[in-house]
Amino acid sequence: MARPLQSGLTRRQCLSGLSGAALAATVPVAAWAQSASSPTPTLDKLRLRGTLSVAVYNEMPPFHVKGKGIDVDLAEQLAKALGLKLSLLPFNADENMNDDLRNMVWKGHYLGFGPADVMLHVPVDRPLMNENPKVKIFAPYYRERIVVARDAKAFPSMDSMAAFKGGKIAVPGQTLAGWLLIGADSGAYREQLLTQWKDGTEAARALQRGEVIAAAGNASELESVLAGDERFVIEPLPVPRMKDGWVVGCAVKAEATDLALAVQEAINTMAKSGAMAAAFSRGKVSWRQP
Repeated sequence: MARPLQSGLTRRQCLSGLSGAALAATVPVAAWAQSASSPTPTLDKLRLRGTLSVAVYNEMPPFHVKGKGIDVDLAEQLAKALGLKLSLLPFNADENMNDDLRNMVWKGHYLGFGPADVMLHVPVDRPLMNENPKVKIFAPYYRERIVVARDAKAFPSMDSMAAFKGGKIAVPGQTLAGWLLIGADSGAYREQLLTQWKDGTEAARALQRGEVIAAAGNASELESVLAGDERFVIEPLPVPRMKDGWVVGCAVKAEATDLALAVQEAINTMAKSGAMAAAFSRGKVSWRQP
């Protein structure tokens, strides 16, 4: 698991919704003790340049893997809506979300790349907003949640995790799904968990191969592998406090007001027109509106 820096939220905490309630507004409060940020990208500057730079996480199936995925699709649509060509900026996650926002939104990476004009898949989350006044977090476009998949024939119903008592369950290690299962029913299922999988797509494939009786992870991960396969049923993990999941959206520099308005309008249009749902459908994921 990513190790939290002092007074910083880990990327894993934020992307799994552990840091607070999902919101749709920006609440700039605390200040970063960093050097001056890069120039603010305005629409006029972007149109003069002719491109929109969009940051997406590397190795985050089904949102981005090797230049393809749902977030890449959305980035292309955003650029088109603004009348610009897309310049995709994939990046590896740093120690925590504050680092990612610094590197990819308002300052740039010390290795010499970034920042981008827009960053995708940012938790729309109050504590994260509070810690990053140089960033505007907005335009929520997807609600993620934790789910569990099972063999429909072997397990016609699932009232609780007790249905899987005694069998092996695949879950990616050091994730919210893993933490929830480790603690479920006072640790009753700890010995059943196989946690060597790096993400929910790998856990889902283990279920497909018959190596486990169930798999848990993010809904987007499991759906991207198992959707359409009638052998399996995917349902929310029976843990009440995670019922609603968490929301991800976009981020730009705090001063990039006209760009934020244009991105928000584009996201709204994509949602209303069905383009958003279609992008998720192409990734075999059910679009859950924030």
